Amino acid sequence: MRTTKGSARNRQKKRLFKRAKGYTGGRGTLLRSVKETLVRAGAYAFRDRRVRRREFRKLWITRINAAVRERGMSYSEFIFGLKKANITLDRKSLSELAIHDPAGFDSIVNEVRQALAA
Repeated sequence: MRTTKGSARNRQKKRLFKRAKGYTGGRGTLLRSVKETLVRAGAYAFRDRRVRRREFRKLWITRINAAVRERGMSYSEFIFGLKKANITLDRKSLSELAIHDPAGFDSIVNEVRQALAA
């Protein structure tokens, strides 16, 4: 007797169409187009998760640079001074400090100045 994939195939197609919900035209209704679109969407998602990290790092560096320049120092001097002063804060927390706790950021800048002077 010949066996068919029947319910398993329908389940798989249902899964694919569910993932492609909201896609326009054939990209959301035609099986072959849905498969191609989902592969491409997955590739873009994978790539852009890495791009997002890059973009955020750029943003944090820009924020730190602006905050440090207001205090009369350049970004590169500041980062060098942090390493010299053994302050191990990452760029994300430094940018958050610069925005939400200017007094705390001022104290860090002062420590960096002392480390550079020594």
